[in-house]
Amino acid sequence: MSKVRFGVIVFPGSNCDRDCYYVLKDLLQVKVDYIWHQEEKPKGFDCLILPGGFSYGDYLRCGAIARFSPVMEFVQDFAEQGGLVLGICNGFQILLECGLLPGAMLRNQGLKFVCQFIYVRVDNNQIPFTGAAQPGQVLQLPVKHNEGNYYVEEETLKEMKRRGQIVLRYSTKEGVVTREANPNGALDNIAGICNERKNVFGLMPHPENSSEPILGSQDGLLIFKSMLQYMEDGEFRYGGGEEFRYEEGREDDLDA
Repeated sequence: MSKVRFGVIVFPGSNCDRDCYYVLKDLLQVKVDYIWHQEEKPKGFDCLILPGGFSYGDYLRCGAIARFSPVMEFVQDFAEQGGLVLGICNGFQILLECGLLPGAMLRNQGLKFVCQFIYVRVDNNQIPFTGAAQPGQVLQLPVKHNEGNYYVEEETLKEMKRRGQIVLRYSTKEGVVTREANPNGALDNIAGICNERKNVFGLMPHPENSSEPILGSQDGLLIFKSMLQYMEDGEFRYGGGEEFRYEEGREDDLDA
């Protein structure tokens, strides 16, 4: 068994914490423990996961209350020291609220909860969370959210693109980024982003719910395998490709 130890943070209202735990413990057979949101100084973890759900009932804004949980000071310190932090759906929203990731999450464009399989294109495979992917690889993952409409100011978006922080974008099965492939109206079809240091990653789709064939897709396992691979090796082992360079409009059809 790998010596890497994951921690899955549990907030009141989390509902995908056990799914993440199952993928790590039973499918990947790595060490994993739950971390209750009131713990202030957890010890011995190599990677933290903020799972999906409806923390604190999504009152005020999604993640707005959870970001003040006692454990979040530890999460911020952990990230600042270079530790890997993954935020899935509500976990992504919490990372936005606490400032570990740039931008904000708005209500879905259609003002309806969306629950469906979608496709995302890997636009940067040179970070710890997507290192096992091929450049431009398309993943089939499920989404289930009411506030997934990502927004950030134009100047910040330009800097994020330049730094390779746009990791996943909603696309067609063929990898073309189109308006029709966007389930929530997210700016520039953004489905997942990382921080400038590349050790904090947030995404709206649920990789833990697409990690076995019986679920209709096991593409999500790539995210967890990438993290494990990075931590075991202590270095990147990219799926391939040259150093990331964002190409404006590459295989996109947003203006059509």
